[in-house]
Amino acid sequence: MGAEAEERPHGAAVVVDGFGLKGPRGWAFREVSFRAGPGTLVAIEGPSGSGRTCLLLALTGRMKAKEGTAEVGGLPLPKKMAAVRRISALGHVPGVSELDPAFTVAEHLGERAMLQRRFDGSVRTFLRRPSERRAAARARIDEAVAAAGLDLDALPKGERTSVRDLERLEALRLSIALALIGRPRLLAVDDTDLKLSDADRAEAWALLRSVADSGTTVVAVCSEAPEDALRITTLDAAATAPAAETRAEDGKDAEDTGDGKDAEDASDAAATATGAPGEGDEPAGDLTEDTTEEGAADALAETGRA
Repeated sequence: MGAEAEERPHGAAVVVDGFGLKGPRGWAFREVSFRAGPGTLVAIEGPSGSGRTCLLLALTGRMKAKEGTAEVGGLPLPKKMAAVRRISALGHVPGVSELDPAFTVAEHLGERAMLQRRFDGSVRTFLRRPSERRAAARARIDEAVAAAGLDLDALPKGERTSVRDLERLEALRLSIALALIGRPRLLAVDDTDLKLSDADRAEAWALLRSVADSGTTVVAVCSEAPEDALRITTLDAAATAPAAETRAEDGKDAEDTGDGKDAEDASDAAATATGAPGEGDEPAGDLTEDTTEEGAADALAETGRA
């Protein structure tokens, strides 16, 4: 009983302060700060290309941040990335953890349970009889499937249904079930509301809310966050560009009048408006860099996702 209780998921607190990640052509995201207690539903909201997925992967130890600090379950990032990966799990993240369309639901579940037993099992687990190990694996699968709300009997061919034949919401439930087999302290899901109807979107958020209520901290990327979630908005470069251009024009006007100090002040103001560091923090070439879609794309490309 005690050993079983220790295996049950308990959410990881997330503390983020001035977090930022930079790609070859700019910042994927920066100056992200928030605090989330165990079992919190965190929604990373923003337009496509604003660094949402990069932030998700950085918080789960899959990408290395360039500035600021973060802790997940008391583990500091980026120093303890491997340890954070062990207590977190990825649900649906395109290009990083995707379902194989040729696999059946049963094959996906069986493979994940086998990998979980092979790489994360204790020595005591390997000493069990094969029948006991199979029963334990089946119990984990059933627990994860139930937590994800995936009704196997309702699928066209039951467990033998191919992933390519699943509806979008069913595929999302399967990816979450696979992640929950490992009983993570933090669950991360990308593109939560992508290509979902209003009704399916409500079901998806109800599912993630139930996972959080059970004790697992959930971080989900979306285009529009529900009101009851802790909403984290990534910076949209397009929204800050006009402000930067206005200040750049102010700097040009000051230069035309021959007042070099005014031009320098305007340049500093532009750097502040775009979230760039002031003089002395970084080389001058970085002063006008902002969070960019190219920066996010380049950072993601380093993980194998273009």
